[in-house]
Amino acid sequence: MASELHEAIFMAKRERHKNLFLNYRNLNIFPVELLRDEGMQFLERLFMKRNSLTTLPENLAQKLPNLIELYLHSNNIVIIPQAIGNLAKLQSLDLSDNALQVICPEIGQLRSLRHLRLANNQLKFLPQELGDLRELETLDVSVNLLRTLPERLHQCLSLQCLTADRNLLHCLPRLLCLLPDLSELSMAANCLTSLPLDLGRCMELQFVFVDNNAHLKGLPSYLYNKVIGCSGCGLAAQISDLKQLCLTLGDVTVPLPSEVKAIGSETDRVLPLEELACRVLHAAHSWTSKDVRFLTPFLLPKSLLDVVRSPLGHCHRCSQPMFTIVYPKLFPLRETALAGVHKRTTVSFVAYCCSSYCLRTFDLQG
Repeated sequence: MASELHEAIFMAKRERHKNLFLNYRNLNIFPVELLRDEGMQFLERLFMKRNSLTTLPENLAQKLPNLIELYLHSNNIVIIPQAIGNLAKLQSLDLSDNALQVICPEIGQLRSLRHLRLANNQLKFLPQELGDLRELETLDVSVNLLRTLPERLHQCLSLQCLTADRNLLHCLPRLLCLLPDLSELSMAANCLTSLPLDLGRCMELQFVFVDNNAHLKGLPSYLYNKVIGCSGCGLAAQISDLKQLCLTLGDVTVPLPSEVKAIGSETDRVLPLEELACRVLHAAHSWTSKDVRFLTPFLLPKSLLDVVRSPLGHCHRCSQPMFTIVYPKLFPLRETALAGVHKRTTVSFVAYCCSSYCLRTFDLQG
């Protein structure tokens, strides 16, 4: 086995191969032949799946500076060295099926990275620096121990596919709804109790899979015309978080997202003054931010500015930003045209509106 390994590396060096396959070699340390002398400056793709590696060498980027793809699926890697951030040309990194408990912040330095696979590890959190990966298109963090996703993940402006099945997630950062290119989102088999109000508002998002979240009873009405997977949702008998406001229609009770602190009804005729003020400030802030004549767009306390910049969501009828109060309406899935498609679920669609007028006139199928 050792002689075959040496021969494969020797041939790759002599013939300046761009691809090197070292899968199924029973390796427990990184081959030193790859790192000797000048290394393999020409190598672009390295396949080392199903070995027994526990770590990577610190000088990997120095010896393999032109590496574009690195596949380390199914090893025993416990830690990734900080020097991983020096692989400036790396576009695809597969670390699935290892023993990772922590991902170093330096992974955010991989500015060319497009595909990152971290599924089936032991990760309890992800570094905020993932938000620096502006070229990232695919992120798979399934089968870990994650309770939250990084708040800065919405800064991955190229992200198209996000998969986080079989974790311990209770909610999603609402700013994920801002991702302009996100087309597929999979959060099956977590502990979700609600979804962001604006999820599905972006036209690019076409596939949303939240199957087997037993406490998830409400889907934003934006998802009505999407391809959704919700089998096994809403089957829990009790609401898990009593701090969440709930909406009830007959025998259907749906917990709302925890950030929703007040709800209105069809009989309300006047908006609360606090909500009106936030809407006016938001409109003014948006206007001054776009006008180059205003060098300092808006002078507000940071706490208030954060509220104005990040509404709870947008009205599902007229797209008006909402800040302190929403006017929700339930549409049990069993009473919609999708009832025959989704049978093993008791979820409802929730329309979040900005006023009693929009609430009364909202049409789920319109």
